Amino acid sequence: MLKINHFLIPVFLVAAACSSEKSGTDSSLDTDDADSLINYLPLTIDMADRGLEEIIHSTAKASILGSGYTWTEGPLWLEEEEMLVFSEIPANKVHSWKEGEEARVYLEPAGFTGSASRGGELGSNGLLLDPEGNLVLCQHGDRRLARMLAPLSDPKPEFETIVGLYESKPFNSPNDAVYDRHGNLYFTDPPYGLEFNMDDPAKAIPFQGVYRFSHDGSLELLLDSISRPNGLAFLPGEKELIIANSDPEKPYWYIYKLDEEGNLANGRIYQDASQLVQGEPGLPDGLKIRRDGVVFATGPGGVWVFNPSGKLLGRLKVGELTSNVALNKNEDVLFVTADSYVVKIPLR
Repeated sequence: MLKINHFLIPVFLVAAACSSEKSGTDSSLDTDDADSLINYLPLTIDMADRGLEEIIHSTAKASILGSGYTWTEGPLWLEEEEMLVFSEIPANKVHSWKEGEEARVYLEPAGFTGSASRGGELGSNGLLLDPEGNLVLCQHGDRRLARMLAPLSDPKPEFETIVGLYESKPFNSPNDAVYDRHGNLYFTDPPYGLEFNMDDPAKAIPFQGVYRFSHDGSLELLLDSISRPNGLAFLPGEKELIIANSDPEKPYWYIYKLDEEGNLANGRIYQDASQLVQGEPGLPDGLKIRRDGVVFATGPGGVWVFNPSGKLLGRLKVGELTSNVALNKNEDVLFVTADSYVVKIPLR
């Protein structure tokens, strides 16, 4: 069972310039030397353990980098470009943001390159870099993992398929992915990108899988037992893998051991959000893990923070449904995709 002791709950209200309306206009109002011009989402730091004080300052704020999107996901910091990119799934776009500039469209189309008209979450979801530094996209609409052929500095919607079929059947909609240090690609495949989800007549695979596409070109199904596998990330050392399950009936984060061949074993529930899932918006979704082992995982109510031993330290709540997070190179900034917003939160 989940229990949160509210040791400290500072709340930071939206700055006067910030509107609660979702206008549909991109925003980049964040500057270091003109705090009065910055727009904020209200940030509540819900502390379950004093250890959270070592990770985030009590006066931290969530500054808005962009707003008015239909649903944001897949944030990724590109150190080479000093730029954040993120997916807007229903709009089939990837956007970018740089310090001192307005957020703008980076890539379109991003997840569905076909000509047929369709609805649903057809764009890209998770974004990552391959070992050579190329942009890799979990493409919902095209039902594949694909590599952008253009350089990061000059993006173009030109892609090549990394992997798109399992036993000659198209995936459901690859959702999130991570490379290990050997260049093997682990990814999840829930049905969220299918226009009619689980009831879509085009759904060819009866389960929601977790896969590994090895650097030698082989594809292996690692798990078919998780009902809605979503975000995933390795703990430091790559001996354990955390997988989020976005299922209101089983709102868990699972953890698995990796054997010498990279297969998953000894799975167990890492954290259980059942107690809060009925009362607060959100489910276990995207997550990232710092080099020191601190876990930032989106879930009911906001971003959950766990210490390297898996103890809940608290939650960062921005008053919006949160989907995913990213860290900058120095790991002192947390980027959060939150419904129609993208925000950044400074860390210690």
